[in-house]
Amino acid sequence: QLQASGGGLVQAGGSLRLSCAASGRSFSGYVMGWFRLAPGKEREFVAGISWIGGRTYYANSVKGRFTISRDNAKNTVYLQMNSLKPEDTAVYYCAADREVVPGRPLVNLYEYDYWGQGTLVTVSS
Repeated sequence: QLQASGGGLVQAGGSLRLSCAASGRSFSGYVMGWFRLAPGKEREFVAGISWIGGRTYYANSVKGRFTISRDNAKNTVYLQMNSLKPEDTAVYYCAADREVVPGRPLVNLYEYDYWGQGTLVTVSS
């Protein structure tokens, strides 16, 4: 139901734009988020965006470099990643869950019920 795409190999300092398209159902009224899983590490929150108001929230490690956005008409969420660093190398996953508190993004793994399959981002030094 969630299909992530846009990953690839990029040099440090470069940019990538990830997309996450929802199919089979509408995610109207849902919070959307991006997480990543790097080798040897646990899956971590990257960015989230609420349904009401489009409020955003970022991990400190990506703040100022990454931007999450959503196109509700297209049922798609994006992650624009700029100034990429080798430590951003990971499999990136999109996730969704119903918005319970209006305008509040979700930042914890366990708060999301729907997950995409992941897309690999590799940043070379």
